[in-house]
Amino acid sequence: MGLLAKFIMPGKDPKGFIITILLGIGGGLLGGYLGTVLGLGTVSGFDLKSILIATGGAIIILLIFRALRSK
Repeated sequence: MGLLAKFIMPGKDPKGFIITILLGIGGGLLGGYLGTVLGLGTVSGFDLKSILIATGGAIIILLIFRALRSK
């Protein structure tokens, strides 16, 4: 999911393999939490809905990272 988020939002971010993995894991956790709270569903397996929710979470984390980095 981290790789998808970086593909959707290219820019000057740390491009390391470990950072991308952590971005994907964090995106899955955040997306699953927000999806459950908002009633969109959960990350429950490897299907399109779960991938979209986890990628959305990774994009949110990437946006937060860029906002904190620009200050």
